[in-house]
Amino acid sequence: MKYSIEPSQTAFDVDGVVADTMALFLRLARERYGLHYLTKDHIRDYDLYQCLDLSREVIDDLICLTLDDTHTLETPPMLAAPDVLSDLAPHGALRFVTARIWPDSIIRWLQKTLPSVDPAQIQVIATGAPESKLKILKEMGVRYFIEDRWETCSLLAREGIQPILFDQPWNRTRQADHFPRVGSWLELRRWFLLPDNGIG
Repeated sequence: MKYSIEPSQTAFDVDGVVADTMALFLRLARERYGLHYLTKDHIRDYDLYQCLDLSREVIDDLICLTLDDTHTLETPPMLAAPDVLSDLAPHGALRFVTARIWPDSIIRWLQKTLPSVDPAQIQVIATGAPESKLKILKEMGVRYFIEDRWETCSLLAREGIQPILFDQPWNRTRQADHFPRVGSWLELRRWFLLPDNGIG
């Protein structure tokens, strides 16, 4: 199914959509605990405590490391995300709404990841909780939100904001089947009706 979405009416989640945060989590799991068997496909639930056969202490440590200021700057972007976002910037401010508590490290990461985008074009709001995104998005007048957590998509859809689910192993559930799903930033480029620049 094809969609057409307006860049100026769109906002983005960060972790799992723009930033490949789980790739960093897995790298740290290998380096710190020798968990070389662990892959993204093991992460079948947004709640890591429910899907990983690891102690709570290990998961807590890996989450804290993944989200700290130093490691945030080491997070790889999702494939083609920087190119698509850079091409979207001329259409208006790039708006990011994250459930992280503090926005500072993500702002620095986005500025590093999008060097051709004027920093004034990058707007980041940290809500502290996924459930708090709805109020912010409504205040921003957002019509479309790209998100990887299906529960957040359900909340937004009930309140008139069209969620677009960014495909990840943890959102491939029956409850998420009725949301529009995008498999990559290359696919998302077409949804924004941006010209193909030959990436991928």
